[in-house]
Amino acid sequence: MNKEVFKVFLIIDLAVTIITLLIWLPHLLAIKSFFNLDFSNGFNTIYRNFDGLEYVIIAKSFYNPNLIANLPQSLPATYYASHFPLYSIFILAAAQFLGFLKSMLFIPFIFTLFSAKAFYFLVRDFKLSSHPLWLTLLFLVLPARWLIVHSVGSSEPMFIFFIITAIYCFMKFEQSRKWLWIYLTGLSGLFAQLTRPPGILLFIALGIYILWSVIASHVHLLNVTWQSNIKRVLPYYPLLLIPLGLFTVFYWFGISYHDFWAYFHSGDNIHLTLPPFQVFDKHAFWVGEIWLEDIVYIFILGFFGGIYLLKQKLYPMAFFVLIYIVASIMVVHRDISRYTLPIFPFLLIAFERILTSKEFKIAFVIVALGIYLYAQNFILENVAPIPNLGVFN
Repeated sequence: MNKEVFKVFLIIDLAVTIITLLIWLPHLLAIKSFFNLDFSNGFNTIYRNFDGLEYVIIAKSFYNPNLIANLPQSLPATYYASHFPLYSIFILAAAQFLGFLKSMLFIPFIFTLFSAKAFYFLVRDFKLSSHPLWLTLLFLVLPARWLIVHSVGSSEPMFIFFIITAIYCFMKFEQSRKWLWIYLTGLSGLFAQLTRPPGILLFIALGIYILWSVIASHVHLLNVTWQSNIKRVLPYYPLLLIPLGLFTVFYWFGISYHDFWAYFHSGDNIHLTLPPFQVFDKHAFWVGEIWLEDIVYIFILGFFGGIYLLKQKLYPMAFFVLIYIVASIMVVHRDISRYTLPIFPFLLIAFERILTSKEFKIAFVIVALGIYLYAQNFILENVAPIPNLGVFN
């Protein structure tokens, strides 16, 4: 590691640590009033934020319905089939040293560090911005929903790290055609799939990109045979690790729940529906309100960013963003800002010229306190109804 990279890593490590401590600080101090926000419940609020404890339950039971029934929670055992296991596996491993609750927070913290560094290398190595460090620091706090998620127990930091790593390795393969990079892409995609259900969207996006590139080559090449098409597609076979990961999780569910399709039978927490845009139905169970204008902006930003990445010829990123945002318009849940988090690193790259401008930096400084207060307001309310945390440690 050269001095420049060491310096950048040190800055990133300090930034993640300071940002996390700033979020935790009023909870650690149990401040009774700060901008009219009440932190008197202390750090238990951080521990009790959704969905961390649900992954702790999986770490303690590994989907065994009998073990789940003995834990202090009221949800049916099949509900946990909507949560994929890799984050819980890491929690269990770290719990041998830290206990379950601290591990629940430690794993997202570590993978936030990893994801920030992976993002930095993505931007720097492909020369996507002349200000890779600033864009990386911005990545830690934008969107504001991401600031919340990587400060509590959640699987998103792990998922986003593997997504960024997979895109990086895939672009390296496209650039160099060295087999190691496509194997690392498949492995990263496998881990992403084992972390969260939308991991399969990475496989779909890259698969469509590969087919598009093969079809596009027909325009430039004469007498293209099916044998040559197979030769073009064959090197990408390690990507099959991603659907293999999905099959492995479902097979696991088949053993635990005696239902291979338990994910689809896990209750009303499967939010994909047709036709699209049903998130704007206030009567939907996970919506329940009419103040949804922010979702419109998220969808516009997602589609615009994906199209803009196409214009910049950053095709793997563009295909991933567009496939993911198409899937997102079929999600019926108020928290679209969380569901779309995996595309935001690439949206930062799409709009980097604006985000690295002096004008944006001024605007960001003005709004920074608002981002912080939004995060704290959300964290204070987003708590599981579990008063006694002792059994989770």
